[in-house]
This record gives sequence, C-alpha cells and structure tokens, in this order.
Amino acid sequence: MRKTELGAALRELRKASGKEAKAVARSASMSASKISKIETGKLTPSVVDVQSILTAIGVSEQATAEYMEAARTAATEVIAWRLLARTGFHKGQQQVQALDRQMALLRVFQPALIPGLLQTPEYIRAVIARYGLTADSQARTLAARLDRQQVLYDSTKELRFVITESVCRWRIASSAVMAGQIDRLISLSRLPTVDIRVVSQSARQSDFPSHSFVIRDEKLVTVETVHAEVVVTDPRDIKEYVDTFSGFFHAALSGEEMRTALQAIRDEFLREQETG
Repeated sequence: MRKTELGAALRELRKASGKEAKAVARSASMSASKISKIETGKLTPSVVDVQSILTAIGVSEQATAEYMEAARTAATEVIAWRLLARTGFHKGQQQVQALDRQMALLRVFQPALIPGLLQTPEYIRAVIARYGLTADSQARTLAARLDRQQVLYDSTKELRFVITESVCRWRIASSAVMAGQIDRLISLSRLPTVDIRVVSQSARQSDFPSHSFVIRDEKLVTVETVHAEVVVTDPRDIKEYVDTFSGFFHAALSGEEMRTALQAIRDEFLREQETG
C-alpha cells in the first residue's frame, strides 16, 4: 500500500465511522490540516500517527493490525531529534500524551534518566537544557511534559517504571535538585496506579541495560537513541521488549525496600548540599 493509498484508506475509515476530521484530529492530538495532508497523500504518516488516528476512529483490532502493517511498510520509523527540535519538542510531547490517554498499561525501562512522567520541573529543565532550545521553546516543552504527568493520577491506567540505581545517582543537576527528584520518586511510588522499581547496582543480574524503551500496552514500543526515537510495532519485536522488561521488573527492588534504598541516596545528596 503506497502512502496515497494509506491516506485514502484512513479517510474512508473515518468517513465510515461518521466522525469529522476535526474530531479525529482532536482525539489524536493533531491539527486538522495534518489529518487532511495524510488523507490526501501529501504527508506520509508515522506509525505513531496511524496508531493515534485508528484509535481516535475506533476501529477493530483486526483492522488496526492490517493498517499498522501497512504503516510499517509506508512510514519511516525513525524520527530524528533535530526534526523534533525544528517542529517543537512540545508538539512531540502532546502527541505522546494522546498515546498515553489511549493506553491501559505503560511499561518504562530507563537506564539513563529519570522517566519523563516522574521528573520534577527542575530536573526537566536540566534535561532539556542540552538541546539548545530558545527560552520560549523550553517553557513550552516544560509545560507540555508537566501536563503529561496528569496520567499518573488516572485510575484507569497501570504505570510500571523500572530504573537502574545509576539513574538516581547520575548528576545531571545540583545535589539539591537530585534530592528533590528522589523525594518525588518516593512520593509517586505510593500512588495506587504507579509501580516504581529500582535495579540495584549490588545485585547480580542476568541481563544488560542496553537502552531505554517504553511499551504501551503490547501495541507499540518507542526506543530512544542518541540521534532519534525509533518506533517498534512488529509484534515479534514487541515481545522481546516485554520479556526484557519483565526480567528487570522482577529483579528490581520494590515497595518499602525500594523506598529505603532511595531514601539513602537522597540523604547522600542532602549531606553534600549541607557541606557544599
């Protein structure tokens, strides 16, 4: 299926559902003009675009599987960070938020940074400072990421996070900011929808933390690399990520044991702040 055929097929699906393009655009966190360009074949949709549109339309699982296969063939599945910087990181955050609304189960593995949904504003500023954004773009990106965090309080979601101990110790910000960030993790870990686990550096492991990844239900995986975000939708590949996550999830510290470990790391940062 060529991109013009994919766009036309999505248009026919939307019309058959009785939904207006504006309504689908709203649900998918896209502009109506983008929907129009996709439907007329002027713009090749990413696999994330297709997933969002299909969910907004409300098609069957079988139809979703068929169209996602077509999307994998027609779309480029690597989105370079420089392109996101050009269009606006906050827009990327808004589209991710649309995916967050649609999913029921989120699984995040992070061996490099505190996951975005768990970051404090100060930590977010330290992260986005490396992209060389304008002050306005930084403010929009910060606001969009904080807005995404509302999903933490959605009782219909199940959110699982596995981070390595080194993430909690990585000094991307001052001791005071890091202590505040660790406190935030401890607090969020008590939410009924949130399960935060920490892979201890002292525990023997059977796998290696190659890179971060996010699994939404068992439909889509996003992988962050140095230059781009890679989208994975092939069920066989998704299973590999699910299995990898499961291994780290069950090997990690959880509950009070995890909170005690985090409190010790936080106290180290606090002592540094006092003597600094």
